Amino acid sequence: MKPYQNIPILECQEPIAPIPLDLFAVETPHPYQKLSAPYGDRSPYYLRQSVLARLIEAQNQLQLQHPNWRIQIFDAYRPVEVQRFMVDYSFAELLQTQQLKLSELSETEIEKIWEQVYQFWASPSLDPATPPPHSTGAAIDLTLVDENGNTINMGSAIDEISPRSHPDYFANSTNPLEQQYHSDRQLLSNVMQKAGFQRHPNEWWHFSCGDQMWAWLCDRADPNHPVIARYGKI
Repeated sequence: MKPYQNIPILECQEPIAPIPLDLFAVETPHPYQKLSAPYGDRSPYYLRQSVLARLIEAQNQLQLQHPNWRIQIFDAYRPVEVQRFMVDYSFAELLQTQQLKLSELSETEIEKIWEQVYQFWASPSLDPATPPPHSTGAAIDLTLVDENGNTINMGSAIDEISPRSHPDYFANSTNPLEQQYHSDRQLLSNVMQKAGFQRHPNEWWHFSCGDQMWAWLCDRADPNHPVIARYGKI
């Protein structure tokens, strides 16, 4: 269990809506569909209606500060089956990166690999009380592109399992390039938070509004005004 999964969910039954992709930058083909993740006839480019409205508001906030910059959508709605696929894929990728063979690892060593995975990935839970954030239609992974359509370098790739992915990893760096990474991460965070989103504590790219993680982060920021989650698994 992660701390945010203790937050109760009072599902509001708000429908999901297609993201108007002409307003944003999009990676094509979709990163997980490219890996053959099992979306079936469902699209990753959906969000709850109110979350989508807030995302458009964040895009407008960005335009005020950087005309012609756009939010680039990496991933949004994610069925639990896709969550399971990506968790398993990330585990296999870590084995390959670390040049390890599963058959040669002890149970303790295998558990340590899974711990690395679950620092960044939510469990593909089918329990209605503990849905993966993306499976609620209230979470989104994104970055920024400039006026020339170039993706802004944030210092680490989306989904990278490493300390560099922590939002403030470069905050105290004296290296000018790394200072710019932090500045651009903060720009992304600021426009999203002004629109009502909360940022994942471990991932500079992950934002949500209305799910359990959002409610947990809101409670940490203002313990005197507790909130509950309004979006459960779709």
